[in-house]
Amino acid sequence: MEEGRSTASGIEADSVSLSQRRSNFIYQFTQQSLPACKPVLSPVWVISVFFVVGVIFIPVGIGCLHASRSVVEIVYRYDVECIPAPFRGNKLAYIANDFIPKNCTKHLKVVYSDAISCVLATNKWKENLGDGRAMWLWYWYIKRNACALFACYFQVLVCACFLFCPEKVPRSMKAPIYVYYQLDNYYQNHRRYYKSRSERQLLHGLEYPDIGSCAPEDVINGLPVVPCGLVAWSMFNDTFSFFRGVDELNVNRKNIAWKSDRDHKFGKHVFPFNFQNGSLIGGARLDPNISLSDQEDLIVWMRTSALPSFRKLYGRIEEDLDADDTISVKLLNNYNTYSFSGSKKIVLSTSSWLGGHNNFLGIAYLSVGSSFIFVAFLFLMLHIQNPR
Repeated sequence: MEEGRSTASGIEADSVSLSQRRSNFIYQFTQQSLPACKPVLSPVWVISVFFVVGVIFIPVGIGCLHASRSVVEIVYRYDVECIPAPFRGNKLAYIANDFIPKNCTKHLKVVYSDAISCVLATNKWKENLGDGRAMWLWYWYIKRNACALFACYFQVLVCACFLFCPEKVPRSMKAPIYVYYQLDNYYQNHRRYYKSRSERQLLHGLEYPDIGSCAPEDVINGLPVVPCGLVAWSMFNDTFSFFRGVDELNVNRKNIAWKSDRDHKFGKHVFPFNFQNGSLIGGARLDPNISLSDQEDLIVWMRTSALPSFRKLYGRIEEDLDADDTISVKLLNNYNTYSFSGSKKIVLSTSSWLGGHNNFLGIAYLSVGSSFIFVAFLFLMLHIQNPR
């Protein structure tokens, strides 16, 4: 009995002490009196933090910008120039008439805006014109080029102005060369357009009959459509072939879609059914003998864009293109972007460790880093003038 009473009293004492510690912790927390690191924001500490962040961000920005500028990219808009001259005034009549040939051939030249060429151009100016006239030409150029003016803000801080030079020079393109099509003023993020699809039907096919969300492209002639919805119905259907001289460049169109989409979102035993059989044809047709998981053009198109200007991967050219090569592009201008004032472009691009051509990340790092260093120097001058 004595042992039981002592055990019970010990438990009660432990519970009381635990509740006291808990209440004491809550009291200290609410009164903000818990032990904590409370750094004193002295001027030296603040200036050092701003300076260190700037010193870190600026090299990272230069690295990102250099990686972006190392990407060789060719962008060509073809939707206007591929219209025959008699139909330039009535583009809708051209694209809607199936009897008018949509074949078009254009020529692209491998050139690139290279930072080194800017330095060479400056040295050549100095050799031929002297330093005085070279500086005058730089002033004349900067005055008329807002981009160069913005770039030379960084030249004062990090000597990165030459990264923005727009001088066009030849440069080879190393494989793999990614082929994209780009659409502008095309709102795939419109709610009614985006919702007109059935994820379960893409995975299970005719086994999933509830396709009311796909209206108006859900049923044709009393039969369900696979894949249903406006997104699949409006699939891009321009085609491209590339030639260097008389030799055709092979475009690899395998593995252009995400592996997760192929494996988990599109059924391996689901085949197109009753697709594009209505009176109004939207875009590309699908081979009814190929499963949806192998129709990679469809998978790429079904991953809708959040912005009205977007690029989608068409394929890869897996051989190098030399500097000054002229690439002939034979294309079929089938897709209708004229009814909504859209535009179509073809893009050939290499890649870097950072991805494709995009200066935003590098400029963002340079802007933040240079701003932090500017603020650090400003605080330093104020601290020297009015020390604590």
